[in-house]
Amino acid sequence: MSKRVLVLCTANSARSQMAEGLLRTLAGNQLEVASAGIAPSQVHPLARRVMAERGIDISAQRAKSVDEFRGQSFDVVITVCDQAAEQCPVFPGRAQRLHWSFPDPAAVTGSEEEQLAAFRAVRDGLEQRIREWLAQEQLGAAAV
Repeated sequence: MSKRVLVLCTANSARSQMAEGLLRTLAGNQLEVASAGIAPSQVHPLARRVMAERGIDISAQRAKSVDEFRGQSFDVVITVCDQAAEQCPVFPGRAQRLHWSFPDPAAVTGSEEEQLAAFRAVRDGLEQRIREWLAQEQLGAAAV
């Protein structure tokens, strides 16, 4: 049985969506991964774009409310923003809670290149953190 992982952030538009795609790709079938938001909006087009640059397609993912997962149990709940960490609901069972704070790339203003740079920086930071966690958990990370 694979571990169930839920990644949370505020809008479920960028950070948690990228983390979901990275976890699913890097861990293969070793994890069952979902993401959700405290106040979901929609998947940001630049999140899709920077993930596609790494060969990871998140175009089928959608923004979901954490309410969709209430009552479900998870082995690991990862918050990727401070607001989600503060407002994270309690899930049944003994979910391991991890908090990885990343700035919201969707909040960056400026040129498209500046915005892309912010999304790439968060994507790369998430990938590094995920690879470290997978190694710690002795779950093989696929090459991407």
